Amino acid sequence: MLDYNVPGGKLNRGLSVVDSYMLLRQGTEVDDEDFYLACVLGWCVEWLQASALVLDDITDNAYTRRDNLCWYKLPTVGMSAINDGVLLKCHVQAIIKRYFKEKFYFLDLMELWNEIGLQTAMGQMLDLITTHTGAKDLARYRIQGYRRIVKYKTSYYSFYLPVACALLLNGARLGDYVELKNVLIEMGVYFQIQDDYLDCFGDPEVIGKVGTDIEDYKCSWLIVQAMELADENELKILYENYGKSDPACVAAVKNVYKELDLQVKNVPFSAGQIHFLQLQIKMP
Repeated sequence: MLDYNVPGGKLNRGLSVVDSYMLLRQGTEVDDEDFYLACVLGWCVEWLQASALVLDDITDNAYTRRDNLCWYKLPTVGMSAINDGVLLKCHVQAIIKRYFKEKFYFLDLMELWNEIGLQTAMGQMLDLITTHTGAKDLARYRIQGYRRIVKYKTSYYSFYLPVACALLLNGARLGDYVELKNVLIEMGVYFQIQDDYLDCFGDPEVIGKVGTDIEDYKCSWLIVQAMELADENELKILYENYGKSDPACVAAVKNVYKELDLQVKNVPFSAGQIHFLQLQIKMP
């Protein structure tokens, strides 16, 4: 189960712990033990990511993940994947206790992980609740609600957590880095917008999964933008076809997206702003 679910991705979240830590330690010598501990926390983030994906694929009725069948889709697994998802998350607490119990920042580290775990679960809850709400009235899909979902479901664990781990390893107080946290949250929003785009327009052979946001009635960035920009006829098409698994309905929704030029319009940040965000994450 571990071999199937933990490795196999791009490992960006785990590598962000190590890269951030090495940036913070520039100008000072990093011994093998310190580097090893950064790698341990990096793998903890990947364990959490694996847990989130296993459980999220079940709730989304997804089919493929990382060029393979979703874990729960394997005939020998099925709904026992729910327990596997919980087990993956529990591993993190055990690993942190094993390697960091004697460290002066142990309590801060545990509090960070507990907080992120709660925030991520709340984000998943918001996603599911909003989907049920949107199924009753698509007009309720607005950018404010979308940002709230993404902030809690994606940004905290994908962008803030790796850097926060690196800061604690370096002896920093997280309360001194509130502005950095805000920047990382915005980067997470941008990342999720990209993911929403790829879910719709990405090649499954390249991204490793078949997107189902349209069929699942998801409050994605694309549908939020479409509801803002669509004319009366386009809105009618969206209302009639969004949230249906019929390939013809999915194609009709995608066609509206294309008519609205959502592939190229309304990018939330300019290239200059993205460069600025990238610089901010390197700040000590």
